[in-house]
Amino acid sequence: MNDLPNCPKCGSEYTYNDGTMNICPDCAHEWSADAVGDSDEETKVVKDANGNLLQDGDTVTVIKDLKVKGSSLVVKVGTRVKNIRLVDGDHDIDCKIDGIGAMKLKSEFVKKV
Repeated sequence: MNDLPNCPKCGSEYTYNDGTMNICPDCAHEWSADAVGDSDEETKVVKDANGNLLQDGDTVTVIKDLKVKGSSLVVKVGTRVKNIRLVDGDHDIDCKIDGIGAMKLKSEFVKKV
């Protein structure tokens, strides 16, 4: 029986111990065998289209025309979005755009100012 915990990254049950490290053969994730509680407290890292780290309150610029679903409105390239808020989910930026209102954006379509 395998008494090792499942992989915190992919959830695989086929983990194994190599010295002081636990290793997942499915996703190649390695973590410390004595750091059991650290995996639950991981913060989600959100990066923009250029790979810059985004944080709550940042100002970003839209890099692509984005159609607003259910409407004929379009968020144009170069639109500045101030005071973003990072959330969990597919669309990881919650914001308010002037002239359009509250909406969610994907971080891959913005760049940090």
